[in-house]
Amino acid sequence: MSQKVALKRELGLLEVTLSGVGIILGAGIYALIGKAAALSGNSVWLSFGLASLIAVFTGLGYAELSSMFPKASAEYEYTSNAFGKRLAFIIGWLIILSGAIGASTVALGFGGYFKGLFNVPIIVSALILIIALSFLLFRGIKESAWFAIISTLVESAGLILIILIGIPYLGKVDYFEMPQGLTGVFQASALVFFAYTGFESIVKLSEETKNPEKTIPRGLIIAIAISIVLYVLVAISAVSVMGWEKLSASDAPFAELAFDTFGSDAFILLSMIALFATANTVLMFMLGASRIMYGMADSYILPGVLASVHSSRRTPWIAIGVTSVLSILFVFAGDIAFVANVANFTLFVTFIVINAAVILLRYKEPQMKRPFRIPLTIGKFPVLALFGILFCMFMLLQLEWKVLLVGIALVALGGFLSFVDMNKKRTADEH
Repeated sequence: MSQKVALKRELGLLEVTLSGVGIILGAGIYALIGKAAALSGNSVWLSFGLASLIAVFTGLGYAELSSMFPKASAEYEYTSNAFGKRLAFIIGWLIILSGAIGASTVALGFGGYFKGLFNVPIIVSALILIIALSFLLFRGIKESAWFAIISTLVESAGLILIILIGIPYLGKVDYFEMPQGLTGVFQASALVFFAYTGFESIVKLSEETKNPEKTIPRGLIIAIAISIVLYVLVAISAVSVMGWEKLSASDAPFAELAFDTFGSDAFILLSMIALFATANTVLMFMLGASRIMYGMADSYILPGVLASVHSSRRTPWIAIGVTSVLSILFVFAGDIAFVANVANFTLFVTFIVINAAVILLRYKEPQMKRPFRIPLTIGKFPVLALFGILFCMFMLLQLEWKVLLVGIALVALGGFLSFVDMNKKRTADEH
């Protein structure tokens, strides 16, 4: 019997942190800030701040769980240990789905910027991007991580440029102007949470990271902190220069902001930076979805062929291929705000379960080694994990009914698939 090929451990704190910052600082801020401003007005910075609380509370939960179970299957592993395999299957299904939906949605965002520069049809460039990034993921984790690092530096420079452009305009608007009141601010928070998605993908690099029990939690927390600071400052800068009305009317708000300030050369520069940002986010979405697919197959939950690791490249090549096909199918989905909110629904549900897993395992497995522990604990009870659950529930209530219906249907489909999977395994065991 041939020896199983393992994933290659090559990533350190720098690569893990910048990979995390790279996916967080993606299409969300570049594509959704205008739509968020339409809801929250000049208080859009406050919406980003509120949305960050979910990332902070849940990110700490992920940090503790990843230090206990440093596995590529991540959410599936955590949920299985806390609640059992059926719920774990549903959560794994939702994460794979959110990765594929997120990748295809952001690829369409890439296509929009690409069309603005080169007049190539949006769907064509989106499909080419997904296929090209699939080959990069197949080639190796180190190559993928370095592409993410370079893209992260480029897109971070773009956000810093927006902040610098806004400095002379600070104080020009009322930063608490809310055209739809607090309701609009909360709805915008639920939408822009898509801009923070990605922090949870960092834990899926556990089996390719050196000393993952310590490196993954540290990288995760640093990445979230960097992203929050940049997002809030960028939101303040954008409304200072353009005001919420003009910001909300633009399809390429940052490129238009640069054009208004410096002319057409700046428009081209910000559009090019947006291409890096969106491509990087697609890469990291696909990376996260393929790794949990690989991890679930490696744990015999999904078909074993999905756990195949290429003998020379040492990457889960079949899981990468299936993720690419799913992403290509979702490219034909609707507008970015609606699909982003569907992705948010799957993540809010997942994060409720993850935070609950942190709490339950404190009592179920109190002696288990935890290299990282969530601060602020009363006895064994982690208070911040409860805050994570409450904030996610609150954000779910901000989503429109169409999003809730689609999201509930996806959860129900995951439940049906888990039932089929468990029955199939029970029948196999009996024989």
